[in-house]
Formats: sequence, C-alpha cells, structure tokens
Amino acid sequence: MFRFLALFLFILPGFLQTQAAAPFIYHKDMPLSRIGKYLEIYTDKTNHLDINQVRSLTFTPSKDNVPNLLITAHTYWVRFTISNQSDLTNLMLEVEYPTIDDITLYETQQDGTYKTTRLGEFTRYANRLVDHQNYIFPLSIPLNSTREYYLKVRAGEQLQLPIYVGTKEQVSNKNNYRELIFGLYVGLILAMSFYNLFIYLSTKDKSYLSYVSYNLFVGLTQATLQGYSFRFLYPGSPWLAMHATALVPIFNGLTALWFIQQFLLTKEYYKPGHRLINILLIAYTGCFIPTFLDQYIVAQVWVQLVAAGASGAVLYVAVRMSRMGYSSARYFLLAWSIFLVSVMVFVLRNMNLLPYNEFTYYALQIGSGLEVLLLSFALAHKINVFKAEALEASQENERLVREQNVILEDKVNKRTEELRTSNEELSVAMKNLKDAQTQLVEREKMASLGQLTAGIAHEINNPINFVTSNIKPLKLDIQDIRTLLEKYEELPAQKDMQQALKEITAFKQQIDLEYIHEEIDSLIKGIEDGAVRTSEIVKGLRTFSRLDESDIKSVDLHEGIDSTLVLLRNSIPPNVKVIKNYASLPKIECYAGKINQVFMNILTNAFNAIQSDNHEKEESVTITTSEDNGQAVISIRDTGPGMTEQVKEKIFDPFFTTKDVGEGTGLGLSIVFSIIEKHHGRIEVITAPGEGAEFIIYLPMSIPVQAS
Repeated sequence: MFRFLALFLFILPGFLQTQAAAPFIYHKDMPLSRIGKYLEIYTDKTNHLDINQVRSLTFTPSKDNVPNLLITAHTYWVRFTISNQSDLTNLMLEVEYPTIDDITLYETQQDGTYKTTRLGEFTRYANRLVDHQNYIFPLSIPLNSTREYYLKVRAGEQLQLPIYVGTKEQVSNKNNYRELIFGLYVGLILAMSFYNLFIYLSTKDKSYLSYVSYNLFVGLTQATLQGYSFRFLYPGSPWLAMHATALVPIFNGLTALWFIQQFLLTKEYYKPGHRLINILLIAYTGCFIPTFLDQYIVAQVWVQLVAAGASGAVLYVAVRMSRMGYSSARYFLLAWSIFLVSVMVFVLRNMNLLPYNEFTYYALQIGSGLEVLLLSFALAHKINVFKAEALEASQENERLVREQNVILEDKVNKRTEELRTSNEELSVAMKNLKDAQTQLVEREKMASLGQLTAGIAHEINNPINFVTSNIKPLKLDIQDIRTLLEKYEELPAQKDMQQALKEITAFKQQIDLEYIHEEIDSLIKGIEDGAVRTSEIVKGLRTFSRLDESDIKSVDLHEGIDSTLVLLRNSIPPNVKVIKNYASLPKIECYAGKINQVFMNILTNAFNAIQSDNHEKEESVTITTSEDNGQAVISIRDTGPGMTEQVKEKIFDPFFTTKDVGEGTGLGLSIVFSIIEKHHGRIEVITAPGEGAEFIIYLPMSIPVQAS
C-alpha cells in the first residue's frame, strides 16, 4: 500500500503537467487575440513568493477568456506560453485593465534567467514603456520559437485579466477605436454640463448645479476606470492613482445623492425619503476612513455595498414620489432605471456571469450617457412645470387683484381726500418753514452786517475825529492870517504909515505868525492823513464786498484776506497777534464776495474763541497760504481753546452753535461749507481741546463749467 501511494505521488506532478494550458500559437496574419484560455493562474496568499519559488508550483488552468480574480488582498501569478509561427519577431502583449496597482512581466531567456518589466499604478505614469493607460509590453520572440512568460499582478480593487496578443498596429487600432468612443462620451458629458451650468447661472436653481457636479463625477468615474485620469490628470501622483478607484466613486455617490435631493425636492415633498438619503450621505462619507488608511479592500467593499444600498433606496424613493403624482420623479425613475441596468451589466460581467465583450465593456458608458441625456430632459421638463405653476399663480393673482381693486378703489378715494387735506396743511407748514428759514438767514446776514458796520464805524470814526479836531484850530489860524491881510490892505488909506506898520508888526508878534504857518502845515497834514485812512477803509470795504464783481473773476486771495482783516480790526482782541505767511499764489477764479465771506466767518470765530478764553495770555491767529497739486490752500490757525470731537462733527450743521442763546444763529460755518462746496473745494478742521483749531481750505484754481 505504501509503495502504491509513493508511486502515485511521484507520477502526480507529471499528470498535472499534462493538464497545463496549451501554448498560444501566433500565426501569420492572425487578428488581435485574447489569450485568457491559454493562461494558468496561481494564488499567492503569502504575497511573498518570488519567480524561482513560483515556477515549481502547481498552476490552475483558466477556463475563462477573461479571468476574473474578484476583490482580494492576494497576489496572483499568471503563466502562459507563446509560440511564434509567423514571419514577425516583434509582438505586443496588452493587459486591458488599467487599474492594476502592481504588474510585473517575467520573460524567460535562453540561459534560464528572466527579463523583468515592472509597471503599475504604484509608480509614475512616465515609467510606462508605451504611452497608454493600459499595460502594454513589447515582446521579442524569434521565428518558430516558443517563450514562457509569468505575470505577477496585485490590485486593491476588482481585478480582471483581459490579455491581448498582436502586432503594434493591431493594438493601436483597437485602442484608437476605444478612445474615439470615450471621446464621444466625454463630449456628451461636457456638453450637458456646460448647458446646465448656463441654466444654473440664469435661474440660480441649485438642482442644475448639483446635476453639473454629478455629471462631472460620473464622467470622472468612467475616466478613472478606463485609466484616462492617471494618464492625463495626475500622471505624477501614484498615491492618487491607487486611491482614485475609491475616492472618485465616493464623490460620485455624494453628488448623485445631493442631486436627487435637489431635483426631487425630497425635503419639501417626501421627508422620509429625504432622511433616508441623508443616512446614505453619511454612509458614503464613512468610506473616506478606510480609503485614507490605505485599507483598499475594505474601502472597495464598503463603497460597493453603500452603492448597492443607495441604488435600491433611491429607486424606492423615486417610485414612491412617482406614485404621489410628482411628474419629475417619473422622468428621474426612467433615467435611473436605465443607469441601474447598465450597472447590473457591469457587475455581472465582473462576476463572470456575462462575457467580457464590446457591449459589457461599454455598458456603463452607454447607461450613464443615456442617464445624462434623460436627466437633462427631466430638468428641462422641470422648467416647463415651473412655468405652468407660475402661469397658474399669475392667473390666480390676477383674479385676486381684480377682487382687491374694488376694495382698494374705495380706500384710495378716502385716502385721496385725506391726502388732499394733508397736502394743504403741509403746504402751509412748508410756507411757514421757508419763512422761518428766510428769517434765520436774514438774521445771520444782519448779524454779520451789524458786526461789519460796527467795525467800519469804529475804523472810520478815528480818522474823521482827527479831521474834525484839526478843522477848528485851522479856522482860527486862517482867521488870524485874514485879519493880518486886512491890515495890509488898509495901509494906503492910513495917514501915518509908520504908525500903521508898527501896529502890524505888533499884531504879527501877537499872533505868532511863524507858529501859525507851522501849525497850518501840521493841521493840513493831519487832515490829509485822515482822508487817506478813510479812503483805504472804503477801498477795503469795496474789495471785501466786491459789489461790482458778482460774476466769476480772477482775484488775488491775499487782497481779500487783507481787506477782511481791515474790516475786522476793531474785533481783534488786544492780546492777539495776526501772523501772515503768504506764499506766491496766482490769481484764482472764484466768486470774490463769497470767498471773502468765508474768510470773515472763520476769522470772526477765531477772534471770538480767543477773546472768550484768556485776555492776558499772548495769543495769535496764523494765516498761511500755499499751492498743492493745482489747488490754493489757505490755513487759518488760532491758539484758542479748541474743540472736542463731538463738537467738531457738528460745526458745519445748520443752526448748531456753542454760543449762548440769542448770541448766534449757528449758520456761519454752514454757509462757509456751502460756499466752498459751490467752488468744488473742500475744508478740513484740525482741533483738540486746549490745542486751538485750524481750518484748512482747498480751492481749485478754476471753477468747473458745471459749477459756474
């Protein structure tokens, strides 16, 4: 018995060897061929075996044209033999499954060694031997010879092995056809996305934005499964390539559920379905955990389980809402059903229940493309529904408006009568307000005029008094000289000439003729000075008021400031010194009388502030002029008590004053502000308590046409 068992064990490997897969024989003019049934497969559950250890192990022949290795954490070894019976020495081996993480080809050499070519998503795309997302290996097989090959493959997701052998031209033609089909698919996705994005920008309806995001991730999912994402989007990131098969479906699921909530309006029309979709959103979000922990198998299984559950749940929600009469749910149900059919075809192909052929290869692209079109039609139908609802609402509103018009007409008549009465009362109030405003402005003018008149009267009174006081002694001196002249006239009639001359001489000594001459010169000089002073005051008043220049004129600002100071000389406190720092300024265009009024109001406020502060302390008012960026700048700074920030903010408000009741109208600086604004200028105030105040006026050199 023992001998029989030993003999059986001895001949068993030879028996198994006889059951090995036959070599694939490549003939002349042979089409591109799939060699799945010529493969032998061994599962390395240790993930540590090398080529020398594996070659002596027992492989299991493949029974499928496309072996399906499912989702496992094991390493698979694939052995096959190719016999070249054609007139070509260079062939191509293509593994049409671009999401394999690690794939290595071992080619047996004549000396028994192996030529090794290692590819996969674990390395950069630039390391590929052929620029394509599929794994393509050039094979060099001499004529009428046979070579043995080993493939070592490992993937963290679904793993299938559609392996082709053919010429470079055959492989290229097949892939060009595949890329043409995928290009049409991508074009459809992008066209629908941009179209609905434009609608979103027009309507701001979030369902269109969610549809666009879902669309893009559907297309990105297909691009990832076909290997285009790694090839074109992130060729330098192996980490992203290995994780994308889980990450992209997660985002695809999240955007799909978001779109469904927005499109079906589950929150408003079917709250249980809305809560169910929220649970699915949380489940999809949980898939990120194993993905970022590099638990590929767990992540793939989790994603597929959540996707299966979400597909059923969404189908249930759509059916319920369709039965509730929600028309958009019917469109969605049709589109979603077609997509689910394509997913089922894809899953059945992965489970080897359906063959790996052109239809099953393109099933997902066909299903998702039809879904995209139908959902776009559904969104268009949604717009029509909104239009119909809007029209119905408009008609209802029109009916309500007609009903309300009757009520409103009666109310309008009553309100019209009330408004007529109110308007009459308002007109009277406006008239009273305008009268009061006119009185206030006139009061401000009269106050300024009174102050100006007092100053002028005081200034003119001094030289006039001087003239008046000189007239009386001048008259007396003239009378003495006239008396002297009369005595000389009487000389011819005198009999005693000598006696008359003696009397005249005595009279000269009596009146002190030399003193009279000196006194007359002095008196006339005093009268002349008084007249000149009076003339200067009148000239200053005329310059200040510019009564003969009501239009815009080119004037000298310094002349206006000086004339203002002349008129205000009586208002300047005795302890205040006026400092002038005049720069060389050209003449500027302005309303001269208005600008002088600005100087008058600001200087008056400065003198009043100093006068009310301290009479003994030496104070000053500094007037500085300059030119800056084509503007005339006039600074009037005093050393008075200054202002708080609260007062500063209100000084240009009409009727605001810090003076006692009855002492001011509060319109002075308000008028200043309006005059400067009329000249397209501006005024700034720099002040602080105890630090005085500085008013800085900026005036353009010429007034714009619209201002004039």
